[in-house]
Amino acid sequence: MKLQDLIGLTVYEVEDGNEVGKLVDCVLDSNWNITGIELEGKTFFSSHVKVVAWEDIVAYGEDAIMIRNKESIVKTDTDHIPYTFLSGKNKLKDLQVLTTSGSNLGRISDVYFDQKLGNTIVALEISDGLVTDLIEGRKWLPCSEEMSIGENAVLVPAMSEERLQKAINIVNG
Repeated sequence: MKLQDLIGLTVYEVEDGNEVGKLVDCVLDSNWNITGIELEGKTFFSSHVKVVAWEDIVAYGEDAIMIRNKESIVKTDTDHIPYTFLSGKNKLKDLQVLTTSGSNLGRISDVYFDQKLGNTIVALEISDGLVTDLIEGRKWLPCSEEMSIGENAVLVPAMSEERLQKAINIVNG
């Protein structure tokens, strides 16, 4: 499943069945794990966001995300969030993907996770620009332990260029 497919989904709490908001971003750690979701509601001048830990997500699908209860929603200081996918100062989307040998593979356009494996990111979808995307399609790079997230780029092993695949629906498809 693509992480971007979760963005915009309505979040409900199963205890009372009430809608509690919409998912606006996902929180990740440096080990390529989704650690939580961010709900709408951050004000322009606030440094806090509403976050639900991954452990408090009961289920998720194409139409909605189900959390335990309203108490699962915690106001979190943005400085305590290591990485996000879509927005924030440490976002993954649009980060360059560079090999340790200095080749630029493109920019992250999405990330994949396998619902059967839980919350671990299994691959990066890489864009090499609009024209290349239209002609050749986006590329898909399986994640490995050697990949690391830096401030300005994601560093991948030198042999990663050979591991790029066409981004067809490989995960869950």
